[in-house]
Amino acid sequence: MERGRVILMNTVVLMMMMMSCCCCLSTSSSSSSASHHHHEGFGKLRVGFYAKSCPTAESIVRGVVQQAVAADQNNAPVLLRLHFHDCFVQGCDGSILIDKGSATDEKHAFGHQGVRGFDVIEKAKAEVEAVCPGLVSCADILALAARDAVALAKGPRYEVETGRRDGVVSDVRLADSMPDVADSIHTLRAKFSQKGLSDKDLVLLSAAHTIGTTACFFMTQRLYQFPATGGSDPSINPGFLPELKSTCPKNGDSSVRLAMDRGSEQTFDNQILKNIRSGFAVLQSDASLYQDKATRSVIDSYLGPRSASFEADFAKSMVKMGRIGVLTGSRGTIRRVCSSSD
Repeated sequence: MERGRVILMNTVVLMMMMMSCCCCLSTSSSSSSASHHHHEGFGKLRVGFYAKSCPTAESIVRGVVQQAVAADQNNAPVLLRLHFHDCFVQGCDGSILIDKGSATDEKHAFGHQGVRGFDVIEKAKAEVEAVCPGLVSCADILALAARDAVALAKGPRYEVETGRRDGVVSDVRLADSMPDVADSIHTLRAKFSQKGLSDKDLVLLSAAHTIGTTACFFMTQRLYQFPATGGSDPSINPGFLPELKSTCPKNGDSSVRLAMDRGSEQTFDNQILKNIRSGFAVLQSDASLYQDKATRSVIDSYLGPRSASFEADFAKSMVKMGRIGVLTGSRGTIRRVCSSSD
């Protein structure tokens, strides 16, 4: 009897060790610089998480996104940006969607200025809830909507891991980690590294600016108050500077919008990288990518005669970003209404 109990205990210990090793293997496949915190639980994410519990979930979200983009092409970059902003604050937990009507809500953070698309996500959530109540998280709907938005902008089609659960904390003070258009390349690299993302991921995710627009508000410093010169950013191509100043005159309307990818703002492609290399980057943060040896080499790798696959690598970086700080298993909840913390 005693011998049988010992054998049973040894078997349990061995199984626990094997499970521990499996966990180690699943996390080591990600960036070696990523801390355990950033990838805790992402082993429970998987493609087709809702295949049995809610088989129509992904097609429902896709249908809502298609309607939104058909109504306004700008909804594609809007939804892509919304997922990015959610993941960079507290992880991909849908917390950016919470709206308690308070100025302290995360969505009102300075770094989230201009973030939109909440209504599209809420519509998708409502349609999914009607079919599969209490099963599909707002965090997953954000990830799926971003994927569908990229495809609708003629970008890569890729599979999204699902199985995230929703957070319930929304705090404007937690948004300090958001990358900013005025950040130096060193600050950008540090902010991405803190999320377990590499220099390559920084370039690829910044290249999401290939679609969409920005406001003149974010151009003022670069055009008229650049710290190093007191005037304009010297990295701007001299032939491009008058065009930018004409669109965004000094003391002009700061809400006027301009394309972030000159000449290709409606199509998802690597034109943004060509523009960055040629001094035609619109955002200061994008331009800074070519002023650093590490990120410059990544950009060049996509522009040579034997260039790497920009679209395939972008998809990989999106999947990697979608794993930041995820809540899975018994952690987090499934919010019935994305704007509510309940």
